[in-house]
Amino acid sequence: MRLAGRRNVVLALGVTQTLAWASSYYLPAMLAVPMARELGINAPVVFAAFSVALLISALVGPYAGLAIDRWGGRPVLMATNVLFAGGLACLAGAQGPISLFLAWALLGIGMGSGLYEAAFATLVRLYRQDSRSAISGITLLAGFASTVGWPLSTYLELHWGWRGTCLTWAALHLGVALPLNALLPNPSHPADRAPAPDETTPKTTADAVSTAGATTLWPSILLAIVFAITWFTSTAMAAHLPGVLMASGATLAAAVAAGALVGPAQVGARALEFTLLRRMHPLLAARLASLGHPLGVATLLVLGAPAASAFVILHGGGNGILTIAKGTLPLALFGPQGYGLRQGILMVPARIAQAAAPWLFGLCLEKWGVNALLITAALGLISFAALGFLRLARAVPSSSA
Repeated sequence: MRLAGRRNVVLALGVTQTLAWASSYYLPAMLAVPMARELGINAPVVFAAFSVALLISALVGPYAGLAIDRWGGRPVLMATNVLFAGGLACLAGAQGPISLFLAWALLGIGMGSGLYEAAFATLVRLYRQDSRSAISGITLLAGFASTVGWPLSTYLELHWGWRGTCLTWAALHLGVALPLNALLPNPSHPADRAPAPDETTPKTTADAVSTAGATTLWPSILLAIVFAITWFTSTAMAAHLPGVLMASGATLAAAVAAGALVGPAQVGARALEFTLLRRMHPLLAARLASLGHPLGVATLLVLGAPAASAFVILHGGGNGILTIAKGTLPLALFGPQGYGLRQGILMVPARIAQAAAPWLFGLCLEKWGVNALLITAALGLISFAALGFLRLARAVPSSSA
C-alpha cells in the first residue's frame, strides 16, 4: 500500500520531519545539561559533539541527495529512521565523551540524509517542477518541531531521565516515522541522469552540456552563500537570542517572552508563503525575506529593549520564508534534474557555517554586546545582494540542467 494524493504525502513528510528535527537538531537544548551532569563533563562538550554531527551531515548530504535522485526518497528516508533510532539508542547508552561523540556522529549521518534537504529532494522526484507548494507544506508542518520537541523532551526527561528520553525518540522513529516513510509512493518517472556525450553524440550537444554546467556555476555559488548566511544567522540566534535581547536592555522575563515569538513568526511567514505569496516567484520572496533580519536589527539597535518583539518577529518571519527558499530556489533556477545531488552540495557550506555559528557569534556577543548583531545584519545584506545578482539567471531546461 502507498499513500495516494499529494496532501497525504505532505502530511506524512510533515510528521516525519517534525520527529526528525525534534529528536536531533532541537535535542541538545533540553538535554545537554543533564547529559553533561551525569557523564561528568561540561555542557559545551555536548554541544561540541553536536557540532561534529553537523559537520558530518554536511559531508553526507550530497551522497544522500544523489541516492534520492537515483532511487527516490522512500528507501533513503526509511534508512535514516533506522539511523536516527540507532544513534539515539547509542546516545542513551553513552558512558563518557568517546561514546557521546560516536553517538552524535551516527546521528549526524541521519541528519545529513533525513532532514529538510532529503525531504525536498523526495518531493522533487515525485512532483518535479510542480513541487513548490508541497515543499512549503512540509516546512509549515515541521515548523512546529521545536514547539513539540522541547516540551516533550522536557517532560520525558523529568519523568524518565535523558536516557529514557532518547529511547522514546528512537521508538517514535521506528514506530511512527518509519512506517509513514514506508508508505511514500515511488517516483512515476525515470531517475534523472545527466546526458553524457560519447563518440556518437554530436559536438553541438556536448557543447550544450558544457555550457549548461558553466551557466549554473555562478548561480550555484551565490545560492551557497545565501544558504550559508541563512543557516549561520538562524543557528546563532537560536543559541543566543535571550542573551542578545538582554544585552539590548531587556529583562530575562521579557527576553524569554519575546524569544517565544520566533516559532509563531516562522510558521506565520510560511503560511503566508503557502497562500498569498505562492504566485510570487521564489526569488522575489527570498529577496524580501533576506531583509527581515537586517530590518529587525536596525529596529532593535535604534529603539532598544522595547523593540525586542519586533526584532524577533522580523527575524523569525524572514527565516521562515528562507527555509522554504532553500528548497524552491534551486528548483526554480536549475530545474528538477539532479536536484538531490545539487541540493546536498549547496548545503555543505551551510552546515559548516551552522556548526561554527554558536561559538563564533558567542565570542562576538561577549566582546561587543548587542552590537554583535551588526555582523549578522551585514551578512543579511550580503545575502540580499547575492540574490539580486541572480536576477539574470534563468532556469536551465530539464534536458540539459
